[in-house]
Amino acid sequence: MAVAAALGSLGAVVLGTFVVALLLRWLWDALVAVTRFRATCRQLNKFPIPPWRNWLLGHTGMRQTFVAPKDELFYSFLKPWLGEGLLLSRGECWARHRRLLTPAFHGDVLRNYLGIFNQSTRVLLAKWGVATVAAGGGPVGLEVLQPLSLLTLDTLQKCIFSHESHCQERPSEYIQAILELSSLVVRRQLQPLLHPWWLYSLSSDGQRFARACATVHAFTADVVQRRRRALARLGHQAWRDGHRGRSMDFIDLLLLTKDENGHTLSDEDIAAEADTFMFEGHDTTASGLAWLFYNLAGHPEHQERCRQEVQELLAGRDTADIEWWLGDMVPPPLVPKEDLSQLPFTTMCIKESLRLHPPVTAVSRRCTEDIPLHDDCIIPKGVTCLMSIYGTHHNPDLWPEPEVFNPLRFSPENSKGRSPSSFIPFSAGPRNCIGQSFAMAEMKVVVALTLSRFVLRRDTARPPPRRKPELILRAENGLWLMLEPLPGVA
Repeated sequence: MAVAAALGSLGAVVLGTFVVALLLRWLWDALVAVTRFRATCRQLNKFPIPPWRNWLLGHTGMRQTFVAPKDELFYSFLKPWLGEGLLLSRGECWARHRRLLTPAFHGDVLRNYLGIFNQSTRVLLAKWGVATVAAGGGPVGLEVLQPLSLLTLDTLQKCIFSHESHCQERPSEYIQAILELSSLVVRRQLQPLLHPWWLYSLSSDGQRFARACATVHAFTADVVQRRRRALARLGHQAWRDGHRGRSMDFIDLLLLTKDENGHTLSDEDIAAEADTFMFEGHDTTASGLAWLFYNLAGHPEHQERCRQEVQELLAGRDTADIEWWLGDMVPPPLVPKEDLSQLPFTTMCIKESLRLHPPVTAVSRRCTEDIPLHDDCIIPKGVTCLMSIYGTHHNPDLWPEPEVFNPLRFSPENSKGRSPSSFIPFSAGPRNCIGQSFAMAEMKVVVALTLSRFVLRRDTARPPPRRKPELILRAENGLWLMLEPLPGVA
């Protein structure tokens, strides 16, 4: 009444019309939303409802050309941390970054990282060696996932930034910030009341998240800006000449890359990709390694075959490192071969462990078009699909006796004719993991060096681990194993 009196009769009519228009618009939008929802439900009702015991078994009937943006609900939690990196970007921005980043994961680049993988792994093995000595030289029970996470963070920080933090031996503020951010994202997932940004920013967790983001961003920005200034001062050719004889890291490669129009990535783009690589590359690889150790510990015959493969590879060498290329060490007429390809059974064990315990158990995608399936059902446009990697990997129609650890599933003869969509630990299609070759190379080095020094056994005093899917596949109360030094190995 006071508002109407202040505006006069004409003002009251205008205000009333505006309110009615807003109400009608809201009612129309609600009607459209309900109509679309009912139409979607009618289409989804055509899908058979599976029995409750196997609803997670996955489906491989989607078209191979299917590409869709990621679901915004969960992935938006990562946006303040990772920005417009490959994980979260979409459309032309994603396509451009993918093209520019692909050369950074080429084999010629990865070969330069093997020394780092060896070095970081030896730091961890030395710590485990000290633990076994303290236990009298016999078997010692250790939780393996947490130290493997520090190992992968150590390697990534060296490969991305050429930075030696010694995070496996002493605390690092930057590394602790990354671990805290990962933990906070998981906690927020489980608290729906904190999903709205404005409410989360007021909470104690939200403030911790903001502080950890600031720590990570300050470190990354400082490295990128210092390199950018050095590049501008020296010029591209002098910069390349200065790196002759030593490898470039991830930041170097991104600073030098150009698109078809000669445009480079901005500092913000490079920082986002570096932060994304640190996030995506540490926990996933650590989870894959921890479950691989667990599976090998439970199958000593497979573990021993892997060990023999490694020992044969390293026999007669002056170094116990896993190398990329041995061209100058192999006398003619023998053909030199890189080490990683000489571990076929170990590779089968890694793949079978990734099938049985995929580090990422599911991915979500939002359909930007209707997706017809082979059985004439249609996934409607706008629907968010949760695609179960774990379910696909445990589908008995695709994998007979899916709970059995059988590395020979991945032998060349047994792999013939298998659908590529049946094994997707690194996702699939154009938006698959760009760093999968990096991860596989690191896993091969870590498991080879570990088996050359230790025997892995399961800790029978503890109950079998229960799977705990978070950002990655963990185990409730950790993943504990017994480690025993090999006789005669220093």
